[in-house]
Amino acid sequence: MPEPLTSDALLALDRQHVWHPYGPMPGKAAPLLVESASGVRLRLAEPVEGQDELVDGMSSWWSAVHGYNHPVLNDAARGQLERMSHVMFGGLTHEPAVRLAKRLVDLTPEPLQHVFLADSGSVSVEVAVKMCLQYWRSLGKPRKQRLLTWRGGYHGDTWQPMSVCDPDGGMHELWQGVLPRQLFADAPPAGFDAAPDEAYAAHLRELIGRHAEELAAVIVEPVVQGAGGMSFHSPGYLRVLREACDEHDVLLVFDEIATGFGRTGALFAADHAGVAPDVMCLGKALTGGYLTLAATLCTTAIADGISRGALPVLAHGPTFMGNPLAAAVADASISVLLSQDWGQEVKRIEAGLRDGLAPAVGIAGVREVRVLGAIGVVQLDHEVDMAAASRAAVREGVWLRPFRDLIYTMPPYITGDEDVARICAAVCAAAREG
Repeated sequence: MPEPLTSDALLALDRQHVWHPYGPMPGKAAPLLVESASGVRLRLAEPVEGQDELVDGMSSWWSAVHGYNHPVLNDAARGQLERMSHVMFGGLTHEPAVRLAKRLVDLTPEPLQHVFLADSGSVSVEVAVKMCLQYWRSLGKPRKQRLLTWRGGYHGDTWQPMSVCDPDGGMHELWQGVLPRQLFADAPPAGFDAAPDEAYAAHLRELIGRHAEELAAVIVEPVVQGAGGMSFHSPGYLRVLREACDEHDVLLVFDEIATGFGRTGALFAADHAGVAPDVMCLGKALTGGYLTLAATLCTTAIADGISRGALPVLAHGPTFMGNPLAAAVADASISVLLSQDWGQEVKRIEAGLRDGLAPAVGIAGVREVRVLGAIGVVQLDHEVDMAAASRAAVREGVWLRPFRDLIYTMPPYITGDEDVARICAAVCAAAREG
């Protein structure tokens, strides 16, 4: 074993060599050094702002829905390690991947029957786009190669996903003129409980109809637009999209990477609308935050269409596709979710967030407070001072990661009422100082 390094030495090496997400090199601010994690708490290597552990209000970017160091997931990982941690998926298969694929087919809307196991959420969107483009080429309609989405969306940081993120003011604005040029509808009107706006529905139908000859697919985040702005919209617009896509022979893709596995109060956000997409992308909470894994599901019509083409295979195969260790933990994570009344737990957290974030309405600079399922958002009328807001949250004993004009939380489902209240107090403190 190598000699242990001091916290100062680790942070110095981190600054010298490690590139963190959405940051410069070297970073402007030192990250907090996490020593271990258990339940909903992150234990720090050294106290920060008087705190040596923090309640995680982010579920590690929305993935650790069961918290950390979960005994069932630990056992699944250990048991699979003793059998095999990895084996190539080309020409071989194994029980964890087969079990997980069957589980996902059983849980998702009925038309989705086929599962492509990918490395990450962004890659699952790449695969979804490739499926749609190849489907139309296989059917002799190569002109159908553009995508339509609505503004305010975010689908990942690889190439095709970047092309369907909001092109104005987002983190991918730099790549305009280089990325594929997609079609953008106006952002959906806000409000999960709001009645669908007929003028906006007509706007969606008109765009899809006018561009049907060149459209391969419509791709959206159903109900919740995540990193693009943490905004909520009526499930009714998903029904509008389904009807318009059916009418004009366009495929429909739901990116449920952030919303899948109960986060919005339904197992999948599509369930709020009672519609099924042709392709669905899953990730984040799939393994309970233990390992990177995602999935792209599609209908039999799409799989058969690709199989009848000049190239009768989906030409995509990540090295770690179907990783047995990740698949075994994912299957265990889904079992943990379904073995409890997850819906009631999400409702409990939703109620706690509504109560705890209500005082934020009166804080100067707060534009809106909104809650849906286990998601709480405080939107400011200005760009958040990320360093000041983060320090304020840490002083309250909570880890948050604000961005743009948003201070938000997506806590693990196991978060107790006292910790939900603590998270809300930290969000309010961050709003006051950010």
